[in-house]
Amino acid sequence: MSESKARKAAIEKIRRLPQQVEDMVSGLSPQELTAKPLADEWTVAQNVHHLADSHINSYVRCKLMATEDNPTLKPYDEGAWALLADGSSADLSDSLALLKALHARWVQFWESLPDDAWQRTGMHPESGPVTLARQLELYVEHGEAHVDQIRRTLAASKK
Repeated sequence: MSESKARKAAIEKIRRLPQQVEDMVSGLSPQELTAKPLADEWTVAQNVHHLADSHINSYVRCKLMATEDNPTLKPYDEGAWALLADGSSADLSDSLALLKALHARWVQFWESLPDDAWQRTGMHPESGPVTLARQLELYVEHGEAHVDQIRRTLAASKK
């Protein structure tokens, strides 16, 4: 697959993620959203809130990379964020709305990025340099990993 087709496919995955997540969680009870059937995994609710938190951070990093020369990309403690009230609540409405709006903006960002910008970099203190092209790949993978974690958590809850 050509680089251009691969990017378009990745952008399409970013576009579809919010609806995919919403479809998975709609109709679940507060108990199902906050159940922790897998000891070392987050609840369904924590996964949804984390997607919003993490993708906001990535979106800001992408904008910095597109507009500054090799900016430092601030890390954050995602585990600590998941324990905060807004990161663990059974009410997903705000995080789902945020994810939908954020991904609409992010898709617009990706689709309008000039060819010469894809190799612009940022420096992550924990993982080193990252390009905008790699950031897109990472967050497609990130979304897919959390969709999988939600599936596994829901399956374990039914056992």
